[in-house]
Amino acid sequence: MREPVTSSDEKSNSKECESSKTHADSSCEADGATSNSRPQSLEEAVQPDTNEIKPDTQSEALPSGEAVSFKLVYNKTKYDIEFPLDGTIKQLKEHLSSIINVLPAMQKVMIKGLAKDEKTLRELGVTRGAKVMVVGSKLDDVVSVNTPKSDSSSSEKPSTTTTTKEPLSKQKLHRKILDKGLPDDVMPGIKNSKDVLPSYPLSGMVNKHGGKVRLTFKLELDQIWIGTKERTEKINMNHIRQVVSEAIEGHEQYHIMGLQLGPTEASRYWIYWVPAQYVDAIRETVLGKW
Repeated sequence: MREPVTSSDEKSNSKECESSKTHADSSCEADGATSNSRPQSLEEAVQPDTNEIKPDTQSEALPSGEAVSFKLVYNKTKYDIEFPLDGTIKQLKEHLSSIINVLPAMQKVMIKGLAKDEKTLRELGVTRGAKVMVVGSKLDDVVSVNTPKSDSSSSEKPSTTTTTKEPLSKQKLHRKILDKGLPDDVMPGIKNSKDVLPSYPLSGMVNKHGGKVRLTFKLELDQIWIGTKERTEKINMNHIRQVVSEAIEGHEQYHIMGLQLGPTEASRYWIYWVPAQYVDAIRETVLGKW
């Protein structure tokens, strides 16, 4: 008969503990320890968070299947890379970021021109031993270049306003070059069209002195070469602060383009009769696609 009495006492003790909610009694502490000995619910609560992370990791996983080995050239350095043929350029940039120490958003991958993020290596025709070039500036370089740019932006605002009022092709500075007409060896221009940069230099253009100009994009060096009859200027792309362009009135298949090499508009190197279809590709190659 003692067993039932003991169980009823324990029940009454637990009820007293619950009603009083005091922990002075050691028996209450013992009961509390028994009732609190289920902190496994905390572990169970953590498990859903772990499960939530898994899908993100899986979504970033590279596709399995056939891989291709190729040479990557960045900043005069060559790297041996092996990557899935069905991997996208976006995934390749993420893979390369830890190798070349350049953020994916600042990389420009060149495979027969500027490669788009959604394209796969297979679609772009990358084969074993192929050469793939990457252009991009490290974060420290971008910050050092962009810092003075913010200072100059306020001083450039009035000039931008004037440009809006009067088109470039009507300004006296540019009119004296445009009035001479199209150069004899100008490249064909296509209005309202966007093409990737060709593998050969862009020629048939002129500078503000009327001299012939040729643009060569040395992506493996991250440089643009501006060639004239007198000399060739080799300019690092991360030194170009801004690229401005505007269609030439009456010849909209061609543009006036200014490469800003310093903090003010006075440092712009003007080029005339740039084929319209290459303007966006030039801008993205020099400044990157943001």
